[in-house]
Amino acid sequence: MTVRAQNLESIGMVCATFKIHQTAGVDDLKDADIGKAVSLSGNNEVNLGTSGGQLLGKLIDLSLTDADVGKRVATVQTGGICTLTAAATTPVVGNRVVINGAGAVLQAPVLTGYDPAGGNIARGTVIAVNGTTEVTLILN
Repeated sequence: MTVRAQNLESIGMVCATFKIHQTAGVDDLKDADIGKAVSLSGNNEVNLGTSGGQLLGKLIDLSLTDADVGKRVATVQTGGICTLTAAATTPVVGNRVVINGAGAVLQAPVLTGYDPAGGNIARGTVIAVNGTTEVTLILN
């Protein structure tokens, strides 16, 4: 008898809906971005953020279609367990993460004895690593 595979991503999922940030009147997120790591970019707005920025969660869905510029909303997983693409420096089990600005997460930087104004930006706890391509983490 073999051990049944676990589907940890079904545990404790919390989702929220956000507006999509726009650059020059164009939505920053498209259908191709579903499944990527996103960050807050403004008041109740999300996008892929900037390298070293704070992870909000995983983009789960976008309403309407790419042609509906300015009318779409983004559903983001903000709690629970999720798997995201990893970028260098690839986190290890127990690490916290930040985003790379292109939809992936990377190992959070070492702080030099203090947290920046507003608090530490690292988020999540890595619970599994799949080589250098993806990590599973608890969004905490």
